[in-house]
This record gives sequence, structure tokens and C-alpha cells, in this order.
Amino acid sequence: MTKSAPRRSDRPLRFVSLKTRASKVRLEFLGSEPKKGGSFKSFFNGLPAILAAQNLREFVEAVVNAKKKKRPVLMMFGAHVIKTGLSRYIITLMEKGWVTALATNGAGVIHDFELAFAGQTSEDVPAQLKAGIFGFARETGQYLNGWAREAAGLGSGLGETIGQKIAASRFPNRRMSLFARAYGLGVPATVHAAIGTDIVYQHPNCDGGAWGQASYTDFKRLTEIVGDLAGGGVIMNWGSAVLMPEVLLKAIAINRNKGRRMDKITAANFDMIPQYRPRVNVLERPTLWSGSRAFNFIGHHEILLPLVSQALVEHR
Repeated sequence: MTKSAPRRSDRPLRFVSLKTRASKVRLEFLGSEPKKGGSFKSFFNGLPAILAAQNLREFVEAVVNAKKKKRPVLMMFGAHVIKTGLSRYIITLMEKGWVTALATNGAGVIHDFELAFAGQTSEDVPAQLKAGIFGFARETGQYLNGWAREAAGLGSGLGETIGQKIAASRFPNRRMSLFARAYGLGVPATVHAAIGTDIVYQHPNCDGGAWGQASYTDFKRLTEIVGDLAGGGVIMNWGSAVLMPEVLLKAIAINRNKGRRMDKITAANFDMIPQYRPRVNVLERPTLWSGSRAFNFIGHHEILLPLVSQALVEHR
């Protein structure tokens, strides 16, 4: 004998009033209407109080609070940030105290030098590679390799030495150099080289040991900066998918090994697509401790960085 199917419940459906139902979006969360001639501040404050727009406002407030508390605001970035025309924004953030430390890779300092020296950077790689001259701009290797040797000989870091050299030069565009301006302002700027990844290593005057030694000096300097982040500091990572997230993780590991606090930190990653290492090494692991927050913003650097910069400059 087959069993009959279980009877469906005769219990009537239940309804609730829409007015009392819990909802995630409310009228007051909506963005303001666009206004011709309106100020940037009203535009920014009028963004929807939802998802990334609200997160961006909260991130800006975290930077403001870090400045008030005199905690570091560390800006890590990949070379594309310079290649997308953002040097003036970063210089302004340093000048106004919104960024207190810079850290980048070897390509970052190459693009910075080339803009200062020649007013142009970023090769057409396929065309130059076919012609057999990709990476062989004479002055780039001549100056940067020479300065790396000098930095190693003095026991100095790459960022400080290169900034000092560009600042003291007669390069026509030296005022556009992040490293020169950082040096003039006393803002620590560190370069984290990966031997073989940059065009300077193709040149016969390259001393890999000098690059390694001077970059290691910069790593130790960055570790000191990271050790001061607790209690309201901010980490930003702009477009470095691998190198800077890995460097940051090791700097945090050293500080934790020495018993330093790493709580109450705000970390933010800005990139065009989600990436594994920034997610775990910038957002998740540095914010394991209490009172910390993490934000992930997806978009183009040449749009997001001007937006963040203006929001900070306009802040009262």
C-alpha cells in the first residue's frame, strides 16, 4: 500500500504592513538631485547614503580623523597611478597633510623620474619591443642606477635619495615629481624594488646589490610607519595588485612580532577589478584587530582619486 502525500498546511498566509516591514532602503538614503552650478561639497554630501557612496564618505571621515589624531595616512600605489595623470592630486594631498607617507614599486619611481626629466613617460611596449629598444631610454638607466648606487653607499633609502636628487636638479618638470615634493615636505617616500621587473635592470650600469640594499632600507622605514598606524591610522592601496600588499603584510608581521598594537586601523583598496592579494593583505589581515575597518572601491584611478582628493580638500 502506497503512502499518501503529506497534506499541505491549511494555515492561511500571513501578511504584514509595508509601513512596518523592516526595509534596507529608506527615502532619506536617496541621493540629491543634480543642480547646475552647485558646489562639489553639496554634490559629495548629496550622494546616496547607500553601499559604495556611503562607504566613500565614511572612508573620507576616517582620513579626517587620522589627521586630527596625528596618525599616519599611508598611500601605497602602483605605477599606473602616475601613468593615469594623478601626480598633482597626490602632491596636493601631501602638501595639505592628508597623506603622510608614500610607498610604491620600482616602476612608480621610473615614471616619476621620466615625467620630471622629460615631461613624458610610458612607452608603446609592442612597438618598442619590435624595434629592439623597449626599456633602453638612456637617461632613465643612467640617473636611476647611479642614484641607487649612491643611496646604497650612503646607507640611505631609494625614495629619499631619488627625491633629494630630483629636487636639487634642473629638470624642467621637477615640481611634478612626487618624490621631490615628498622630500621637500619631509614626507617619507619609499621604493620597494623587485629585481628584474623594471627597465633599469636591463642597463649595463645597474647594480642589483645597490638596488636591493637601498630598497631594504626603505622597507625598514616603511615598517616603522606601519608600526604607528594603531589608534586611527589609515592605509590606502591604489592599484598595486601584488607587490605592495605583500610588502605591507611583512611590515605588519614584524610589528606584531615585536608586540606592537595594530588595532583601530582603516584600510582601503582602490582598483579597477577585485584582486586576491589586496583583498587579503590590505583589507582582511591588517584589520583583524578590534576597532578596524576595511573598504574596497572598484573603479578607475583617474576618476576615484580626484574624487577622494577633492572631498578631502573641501572638508571642514
